[in-house]
Amino acid sequence: MRIHKEGLKTIVVSVIIVAVINLLTLFLITPRFPILGWVFSIGTFILLLFILSFFRIPRRNHHEGDEEIVAPCDGTVVVIEEVEPDEYFNEKRLQLSIFMSPLNVHVNRNPVSGKVVYSKYHPGKYLVAWHPKSSLENERHTVVYKNSDKEVLVKQIAGALAKRIVNYLKPGDQVKQGDEMGFIKFGSRVDLLLPLDSDIKVKLNQKVKGGVTILASW
Repeated sequence: MRIHKEGLKTIVVSVIIVAVINLLTLFLITPRFPILGWVFSIGTFILLLFILSFFRIPRRNHHEGDEEIVAPCDGTVVVIEEVEPDEYFNEKRLQLSIFMSPLNVHVNRNPVSGKVVYSKYHPGKYLVAWHPKSSLENERHTVVYKNSDKEVLVKQIAGALAKRIVNYLKPGDQVKQGDEMGFIKFGSRVDLLLPLDSDIKVKLNQKVKGGVTILASW
């Protein structure tokens, strides 16, 4: 397991803060209130472990298949429905949404191989990620991949805790399925817009793994 580069600054700052808190606790609180001192020490240590785990990159064998669309992130499938797109597409698409809790791995990966034909950042609100309007009103970054004659749209959406979306792609890039496309800090959501004739392989409330779980085929 590795630590993602997007977390290095956060981890360094967190370690410094935890060290300062524990030193102050050791000298100011523990001598008079030893139990409270232990509570502070254990609590900050648990928080630091959580931050470290959030930026983890587990070792995995990523799936590869030209006819298949893999999950761009870890999380839970919360939406599978036909929608009228608000961006890029003019015809109905099949939306599949994955909610990412703070405990999930937050690296985002390319669901297909192909060419990036669209990449755009949108500033916005920070509604909770499962809110119905989060995909329209929250801060988000949209990418469209073209594989042969088919296209898939992936939208990284910030949540109430997610205050930074990172995306590495730009129009014209040739990308490989399973490689990193970005990162979202803390709880968030990823939407995919697929062709209507896509064969969905997952169900609502199913847990998926980024780069591993097959979401659909075309």
